[in-house]
Amino acid sequence: MFKVLVIAYYFPPLGLSGVQRTLKFVKFMPNYNWQPTVITTGNIAYYAHDKSLLNELNSLNIRVIRTSSFDPNAVLSKFGTVKMPNEKIRKVLSLLNQAIFIPDNKRAWAKKAFEVASQVLTKEKFDVIFVSAPPFSSFKMAAELKKKFDIPLVFDYRDLWYKSYFAIYPTPFHSLIHKRMEYTSLKAADKVVVTNRKIKEKLINYFKFLTFDDVVIIPHGFDETDFKNIKVVPKTTDKMIITYSGVFLAYNTPKYFLKAFKQLTIERPDIASKIELHFVGYLRKENQNLIKELKLQEFVKDFGYMNHDEAVGKVMSSDILWLMIGRKRNIDAILPGKMFEYFGSGKPVIACVPEGAAKLAAADYGASFITEPENIEQIKGIILKTYDLYLNKRLPVPDKDFIEKHRRDYLTGILIKQFQLLIKEVVI
Repeated sequence: MFKVLVIAYYFPPLGLSGVQRTLKFVKFMPNYNWQPTVITTGNIAYYAHDKSLLNELNSLNIRVIRTSSFDPNAVLSKFGTVKMPNEKIRKVLSLLNQAIFIPDNKRAWAKKAFEVASQVLTKEKFDVIFVSAPPFSSFKMAAELKKKFDIPLVFDYRDLWYKSYFAIYPTPFHSLIHKRMEYTSLKAADKVVVTNRKIKEKLINYFKFLTFDDVVIIPHGFDETDFKNIKVVPKTTDKMIITYSGVFLAYNTPKYFLKAFKQLTIERPDIASKIELHFVGYLRKENQNLIKELKLQEFVKDFGYMNHDEAVGKVMSSDILWLMIGRKRNIDAILPGKMFEYFGSGKPVIACVPEGAAKLAAADYGASFITEPENIEQIKGIILKTYDLYLNKRLPVPDKDFIEKHRRDYLTGILIKQFQLLIKEVVI
């Protein structure tokens, strides 16, 4: 078998959607005659730990090398799963982190990972190095590995680095140094993988040496077996269930959707009484307070964080799924991985999204109701429309070809083709 060294900070037992892309690539690589070895972090404090994803990893018989360092998450490891702070505190912490740590606060881990990777690469022959980011200190470290061992290097961008929505540059120096670091890192990469067209366009625009063929789009996806292996809990109500599965971060909020539903309870209480709003994941304290302020408690069920298999079960027992992305700076490249699990379920999706990658994906899915993210009247109208279709059993059916193209095993095959091309280039 060919061998690939996979470097990823976010990996099981950590939870949330950023973990799954790398896990699923690793899961299906052996199907294409590639054996992965994963270098990841050791025990750290984090917002979610997922037993079902860890069990899945343990069943794969894949070598995982865990490294520890003095990054903030590792220092706080004794606290295990920690609560997500409210948005105001999160922004302050983010500003402090980005002011002090360049490119991010995982630098210490990246340095340790470099040492461990160097030891592995000295003892064993690998055909490709594959690095998933963020954290982008991983890219900087991998560029050094490329320089030292001259092995084909593939970068996987789950989000943008320079000028990403999450980036805060306290000074012009911070902006300049980030761009220079990314430039140097990209110069070492043999292939760049991104999750959507908007990220590809921005990278080629920011770094003129990149060509169209240098950057390959491999979108997020879903694992068909996740849906086959779960037990769907039958509905215990005849109400229409609208479910949001995931986290609320800086770029999204349930505020506008909840306000739209509040209007519905006033104008059409007969319909509102036949709808339940389910939240799976981290609803967060500020949003729970908003639900109380709007007096919507009787319509809302907050299930909290669930392991991945349980969350998939909740998605499958829902009638409508809901996604929201705000209209903010550089938001057009945001495309949450959770959206593709929605697509894998085959359920209709209410997508409250601005122009950008998420809106394009929702339109291609074929069973989406797309609204402006902050248009309360429009959102209310869509809730009424979906209820009417639900009542008359006329909810839309998604495009099957679109769904098939986003299976994780199929997407892994596309990644492997890029690996094979790099090996051929080395041989030539």
